[in-house]
This record gives sequence, structure tokens and C-alpha cells, in this order.
Amino acid sequence: MAKTIQEINEKIRAKRACIFTAEEIVGYVKENGLKKAEAEVDVVTTGTFGPMCSSGAFLNFGHPSPRIKIQKAWLNDVFAYGGIAACDVYIGATEIPDDDPANKIHPGRFRYGGGHVIEDLIAGEDVFLRATSYGTDCYPRKRLESYINIKDLNQAFLVNPRNGYQNYNVAVNTSDKVIYTYLGILQPHLGNANYCSAGQLSPLLNDPYYRTIGIGTRIFLGGGAGLVTWQGTQHNPTAERGENGVPMEGAGTLCVTGDMKQMNTRYIRGVSMLGYGVSLALGMGVPIPILDEEMARFVSVSDAEIYAPVVDYSSAYPNLEPGIITRLNYRDLRSGSVTIEGKTVPTAALSSYSLAREISEVLKSWIEQGKFLLSEKVESIPGVESGQTFKPFIMREKGGEQS
Repeated sequence: MAKTIQEINEKIRAKRACIFTAEEIVGYVKENGLKKAEAEVDVVTTGTFGPMCSSGAFLNFGHPSPRIKIQKAWLNDVFAYGGIAACDVYIGATEIPDDDPANKIHPGRFRYGGGHVIEDLIAGEDVFLRATSYGTDCYPRKRLESYINIKDLNQAFLVNPRNGYQNYNVAVNTSDKVIYTYLGILQPHLGNANYCSAGQLSPLLNDPYYRTIGIGTRIFLGGGAGLVTWQGTQHNPTAERGENGVPMEGAGTLCVTGDMKQMNTRYIRGVSMLGYGVSLALGMGVPIPILDEEMARFVSVSDAEIYAPVVDYSSAYPNLEPGIITRLNYRDLRSGSVTIEGKTVPTAALSSYSLAREISEVLKSWIEQGKFLLSEKVESIPGVESGQTFKPFIMREKGGEQS
């Protein structure tokens, strides 16, 4: 019998809800079947933890005396965008200090950047703010230097345009040289294969058609509660899918937001990637209500049933060329080695499965204790029926002609 989110929330309030993690439900369904899972299970919790470059934070410092209309700002020497309002800035996770040599000395070390500033703020550390302005009659100050601390900020919240990718590439290198990518260091001649997904624990892989995940969905974000606020950038619901409905390549994404003052650095950390840059490793978890048998089937997907495309990052990826070498499932990827073109290739994950599992368990405990209720999405994010696809950039001459 179908259930509603309201009915499930009543059970959560009464502490009678039956909760499984996405890892636990796989074995339960295998042993007991979908019909019993539909009848008995109310919520399945998911989790993921890994680098999510398309992340950043809005900060409001309050007004100094005399006031300043911030034009440019730096936090621990990392540039923060100030073209918003007088004392609001946005710091992006991949921004680096002006004096970072980047890849001028290759491979660059990228020891500190926007993701690290966000981590430092959440850790409660003092961060040095330097700001400049051209000055106005109502905002006369032209320079500001001060230490800031998250406890003193009016607001500090993440606004991440693209998180929680629904499946992703497995990166390999078929060239003769080592290459440095956002999926890590890749050895020549198929020397290794790197991937970044929690597989069967990953939120959007447990709701492949976005039936329950949409705008307004409450989530675990960085150790606190957050929300899905829109479809993410590069959201591509019409990506190729398997017979089970699970995308076989990068597909849906989520735009999310959450209060940094609720977060902790176990689930949000700055990342330095040799030869590539900086990023932010972020923990996210989504509770999925089991409304009917179809949702029970979706959440019981296992690593062996989720396939990711193997892509050559030495040529096809950087040149935006089509070409998938093969597809591999996450059971094999997590085993430590796979076979690609007849060669045994070691694998490594940039995402942390153990932290993804922990996030799903923490979220499960919040719901069991009645601390976290499910939310009804107020609007769906585009699904397969929308026909929306991710379009690559098109080079055009002035006047609209394609070059």
C-alpha cells in the first residue's frame, strides 16, 4: 500500500519509523523481497563524501564604522567576490591566492584555497579579511583589515551550484606521460583508474528519476541540515540509462544550501590536488521515503548494478571528444583492480565510502530520534520527460554565427 511523506513523518515523530541505510536495504530486499520492503520500510538514508568543486559560501560581515562598500576582498589572501552588496561576499571553493604559483612550476602544489578558507571558518579559526573600495558618500571607508570568526558573522552559508553528481566518469590515461587531473594523478599506459562515487550509497543513484528528491528536499549537508534549492548546473537527466533506470554516465546534479554554523569539519574539508588546484570535500546525505514498491526497488540497487563510463583523460576528455573505452560497475571498481582492454588496472576512489556510510548512519540516527523530519519537495527538478540535456559550449562569431 502506498504511503505519504506526511504519514511517514507521523511515524518519525512517534519514533516508530523503520529506517535502513542504502547499504543495509540491499541485503534486506534480497532476503525479504520488494513487497515486504515496501510495507515495512519507511525511509532509506543515503550518503556521499568527496570533492565537489562547484561549491562556495556567502558571508555577511556586518558594517564597520565608518561603513565600507566592499569592491574587492581577500580571506587569508584568497580572493572573495564582492560585487553583491556592501558587506556580502562569496568565496568559491576552487579560488587560489593571488601569489600562488599555480602550475608555473609543474605540478603545482596548491596548498591553500577557497575550500580551505571554508574549512577554517567552520573549524572556528580566525580568518584575515582584507577589503578595498572606491568609497562613496554613504560608504566612505576605502580599506578594511580585520580578523573574522564565524561566530561573529551575521550569516555564513554554503550555496553550492553543483553537488551530488548522479554517477561519474572513471578516469584513465592512455598516453606516454603522467597527467594531473581533478580525478587525481593518472599513470601512463592505463597505469591506474580513478573514480569518485559512493555507488550504492549515493543519493541520486537511489532515486534515479528524482521522484522524491527535488526543490525543498531536506538533506544532511556538511554535518548539519540543508536543502536542495534547484537543479544543479550541468543537470543532464536524459543521459543514457540502464534497464534498471540508473544512469550509465554523469546525469543529474543538485544545487544545495546549508548553514555553515551547523556544520563540522569531519564532513567538510579543503582539498589540495597536485597539478590541478584546490577543491572542497563535502559530505551530503539524502533521506528517501519508501512511498511504494517502485521506490523500494530503486533504493535496493547494488554496486554490481551501477555502471560508470571509463574515459581517457589524456585525450578524449580534455578535447571534448566522444569515446567511452568501456563501462565498469562499482563492485569491481571497489575491489581494487579491474580489467581494461585485457590489462589488470589498479583502482582508487577520490570519494570516501566509509564516510558516505557514516553519513547515512548519522542521518538514520537523526530520523530514528525524531530530530529530522522529511520534507515534501515543493517542485520537481527536470526529469527524463523534460528532454533537458547538458550542452557543451558552442564557439560563435559575433552576431551568432557558429565558428
